[in-house]
Amino acid sequence: MLEDQIFCPACGTDTSHTTIKSGQENLVRCDDCGTVHSVEARRERLVNLKVIVNQDDRSTPHFITIPAKEVLNVGDELLVDDSSKEVVMAQITSLESDRRVRSAPAGEVSTVWARATDEVPLRITIFRGGKSHSLKITVPGDELLEVGERRRADRFQFDIVKIKLRGEGFADAAEAKDIVRVWGREI
Repeated sequence: MLEDQIFCPACGTDTSHTTIKSGQENLVRCDDCGTVHSVEARRERLVNLKVIVNQDDRSTPHFITIPAKEVLNVGDELLVDDSSKEVVMAQITSLESDRRVRSAPAGEVSTVWARATDEVPLRITIFRGGKSHSLKITVPGDELLEVGERRRADRFQFDIVKIKLRGEGFADAAEAKDIVRVWGREI
């Protein structure tokens, strides 16, 4: 079925139809009266969109093709599949049209700013004997970290004691893509 309802010339109203043949013109059958008629296939307008993806303090421009009517929102995740580069999962951080907006159809957006979320840098501060040591490691963005969890990074083994979130505040557990910093106490 193409849509919920299609206009049937025999019935004179919008009714349910079954697709018989797809193409530039679709051949459909009215579910109410059985009349077979053609319906022009709707073509969805696509736009080429510039997406600048920040990954570990490095920004890379990508170009993707998506439907012009698709609504983009700050905070949404977007699969950036640029045929000339590798595929990246990214979270939209800003949308640029004639001004910065929080939400807009893709056809009205000139540039999408995003940060990679498939692999993210994780900043860790480990306390040991009155001193602190800072590390930065790369982990999968969907990796869950929890307060009280025992971890190993570089040459340190530690228990997580605090997790600061990217948005606001602290949490007992969060995915790595949502974390700004983790504090740990060496064991």
